[in-house]
Amino acid sequence: MQIPFVKYHGTGNDFILVDDRMNTFTYSTELISQLCDRHFGIGADGLLILRNCPEAAFEMLYFNSDGSHATFCGNGGRCIVAFARDLGIIEKQCVFKAPDGKHQAYINETTASLALVKLQMQNAILYKSSEDHIFLNTGTYHTVVFVDDPDQVDVVKEGQKIRNDAKYKPQGTNVNFACIHGDEMYVRTYEKGVENETLSCGTGVTASAIAASLRYGGTNWKIHTRGGDLKVSFDIENESYINVFLEGEATRVFEGLFNL
Repeated sequence: MQIPFVKYHGTGNDFILVDDRMNTFTYSTELISQLCDRHFGIGADGLLILRNCPEAAFEMLYFNSDGSHATFCGNGGRCIVAFARDLGIIEKQCVFKAPDGKHQAYINETTASLALVKLQMQNAILYKSSEDHIFLNTGTYHTVVFVDDPDQVDVVKEGQKIRNDAKYKPQGTNVNFACIHGDEMYVRTYEKGVENETLSCGTGVTASAIAASLRYGGTNWKIHTRGGDLKVSFDIENESYINVFLEGEATRVFEGLFNL
């Protein structure tokens, strides 16, 4: 059996997307891991499945490249909105359902292969703030570490160490190394489930912007990643971070078929 797929990336964070509105895609951890393998499969940071949903425009399921299920992915969310537009499911805006809840999304600019997507994230939950680390949830768990220069950090080595720290068990944490210049930031992220650095992480830059606000103030941030630029904005109400939005490009790369 052949399954159609489309490859997208959001600022270098790349995904395999499958239209499963007919519920014909039988997946497994092993299959997803194989498809995401960059040497023996298609290659991606994760896989996204689009399904019908009676209470929203569509439902999004997200899996990391190791086949593990994740509650949400910001860049993946932007890419699946572009995918839904390309499938003719939506036009300029929608509400879709993900494991962490419903998300509003807006498409502001489009070309044949690119969409500028503004995506509403869930309200952030702050768990712990210390001098060294800020631990919070922006759809999934993130730790933010402020450093002088992320390019001087061994992101894989140091990220792995924090990701597997006993205090974050059993779920683990994604790890972001961030520095601030005015109202702009530079962020590098180690992602659990990928177990490597990714060129960009939407929930990670969102977590970094909120952590920066906690430390330094500010509610609108332009964030540079190794894969491109993103914007994060939010409101603060009664010490809560609400109306959180992530904005950036989602790019269609190629399409094909894989065999089950």
